[in-house]
Amino acid sequence: MKSTGSLALLAATLLMSQAVAAQELNGADTAWILTSTALVLFMTIPGLSLFYAGLVRSKNVLSVLMQCFALTCLMSLVWFAVGYTIAFGTDGVEQGKWIGDFGNIFFANIAIDSVKGTVPATLFAIFQMTFAIITPALIVGAFAERMRFSAMLLFSTLWLILVYSPVCHWVWGGGWLGRMGLQDFAGGTVVHITAAVSALVAALVIGPRRGFGTVAMPPHNLTLTVAGAGMLWVGWFGFNAGSAVAANGSAAMAMLVTHLSASAGALAWMTMEWLRHGKPSMLGTVTGMVAGLGTITPASGSVGPAAAVLIGLTAGVVCYFATTYLKNKLRVDDSLDVFPVHGVGGILGTLLVGVFASTQLGIFSGNGFSSGITTMGGQLMVQATGVVATLVYSAVATFILLKVVGTLVGLRVDGDEETQGLDLVLHDERGYDL
Repeated sequence: MKSTGSLALLAATLLMSQAVAAQELNGADTAWILTSTALVLFMTIPGLSLFYAGLVRSKNVLSVLMQCFALTCLMSLVWFAVGYTIAFGTDGVEQGKWIGDFGNIFFANIAIDSVKGTVPATLFAIFQMTFAIITPALIVGAFAERMRFSAMLLFSTLWLILVYSPVCHWVWGGGWLGRMGLQDFAGGTVVHITAAVSALVAALVIGPRRGFGTVAMPPHNLTLTVAGAGMLWVGWFGFNAGSAVAANGSAAMAMLVTHLSASAGALAWMTMEWLRHGKPSMLGTVTGMVAGLGTITPASGSVGPAAAVLIGLTAGVVCYFATTYLKNKLRVDDSLDVFPVHGVGGILGTLLVGVFASTQLGIFSGNGFSSGITTMGGQLMVQATGVVATLVYSAVATFILLKVVGTLVGLRVDGDEETQGLDLVLHDERGYDL
């Protein structure tokens, strides 16, 4: 009996030590997430800023840069004030299915010695802040060249609070989709679907640019766009590999599959243009790269290298046709192709997790289904539920928010102001003075 009691005591001691160790800071994890945080912020400023700026006409280049920069500042403070607590709540408090508790308003329960897993809680909060920055910034591409600056700021603030933060909680903060077993490693639903669906709704509500479909609106500076695309590619390593929240094999695999998918996506889109139009374009190649990155994002912690190549190739082809169909057939002026690239990519990647997470696909095998799910069909059903729920909620909420903002401050500049360009009309500056 003494022996049995001693063993039980030893086991309890080991369990307690493991629990304590789990809350101890890990230097390697901390260093990696510090780096990842900087990389994700790098994606917005300067990456996304330059990517978008090069795609608009010269009279609107500063307006896009201003929107991305201002959103970086504003979304940081909104996340600090209320966004984080809605998404993640307070450590040690049981979280609800829909939103987090409000104990971390103004980061009230995050101190210098607070720990989240193996990294400082302060670091986890700012890492997640960079996601909250780039997600509404993605929407800018849909209404570029025609939305009022004041309307953009008000809409983005409300959107972060009422759309992004709740969905983030559903998936990553202990909410109902996470409990169901949804696998979204770095933001297929949380980032790409929310932003892209909202972008599509915004494009429809605000309406097309003057002359859309009859006047050529080519990118004014593809050099800026390519530079921004390169920054996005590099920053995406922090986005996906950083989502492991540790310096471990999962982070390394996420980095590898991210790179492979981006490469495959770029080549697939380039090939489609080459076959259909006789020449590959630089714009198409970088757009395919972004499609590959967006599509692998939800799957980056679930799939292996071979599957990542297939995902990237699929993304390049599917997103290419989605872009063509939306612009040429449906005549929707999603100015910078947010929905067909990020939205279609996010949906595709989230669903493909249900396939390639399987451990029974040979070289294409992944890391396994979620706990309690034993079949591909079961995982696919969960993934589809996450896609549909995120899509419907984002669309409805965004529509309501746009109508409210439109009533309060007006959504779009008038026709003469649009013709003159937003740089001068809204900011009294020029992007170029040659």
